[in-house]
Amino acid sequence: MEMTREKKLAASLSALGVTVADEKAQLMLEYMRLTLERNEVINLTAITDEDAFIEKHLMDSLAIYGLPGLARAYSVVDVGAGAGFPGTPLAIACPDKEFLLIDSLRKRTDFIAEACAMLGIGNVRALHARAEDAARTELRESFDLAMSRAVGHLSVLCEYTLPFVRVGGALYAYKSESQTNEIGESLKARLLLGASRDTEIIHVRTVQGYMGRVPGSSTSPSTASTRHIIIAIRKERPTPDTYPRRPGAASKSPL
Repeated sequence: MEMTREKKLAASLSALGVTVADEKAQLMLEYMRLTLERNEVINLTAITDEDAFIEKHLMDSLAIYGLPGLARAYSVVDVGAGAGFPGTPLAIACPDKEFLLIDSLRKRTDFIAEACAMLGIGNVRALHARAEDAARTELRESFDLAMSRAVGHLSVLCEYTLPFVRVGGALYAYKSESQTNEIGESLKARLLLGASRDTEIIHVRTVQGYMGRVPGSSTSPSTASTRHIIIAIRKERPTPDTYPRRPGAASKSPL
């Protein structure tokens, strides 16, 4: 008997250590459906094939599920959330945590808010704002965890995200394996912004069609290929008031 798409998704996620009931898998697939439906009107994603969407949006988003920074967190901010990834799938999988999804385009945050309201996902808030502005409000240093799949050098992402993280919290940055050089290049920025000198790399691999994590390893089994990496950065000190700089400055002149 052929498995339903929900059961296939749940089985694939189990290889990541993510255990979700069929109803949660169904909710993720409903969010996918709404995203692709709205994508016909406004540009939300370039990935329109459902199988590719499941792999590159849903499963990739859940790659940090169970990692210590998320397990300890109650409040989570997703900076540059786009159409809601990784924040919304993680919110579905972790209903005991609160998620704020920030994006600079209103059409994206409007979609996230509407879709979550339609599906009854009550632990997600969407905020239309530039990260540099939002980090100078009451949101500053108020989150246990920040995360981002946004495109940009790690030093730029750190300036956008670390001001949101309280001391003792962490940042998870989704990157490709070819971008590991950014860890060394971002050292100055990380230290200026209050982060630890040390980082951890978690390799997210595809093995025989399933994804899995290999913390701290730089070698791949012969049957595995790396889809991307997660760079984990700890916040040790408050971010100086001078950061983030005015909107646009981080990308024009990285620390």
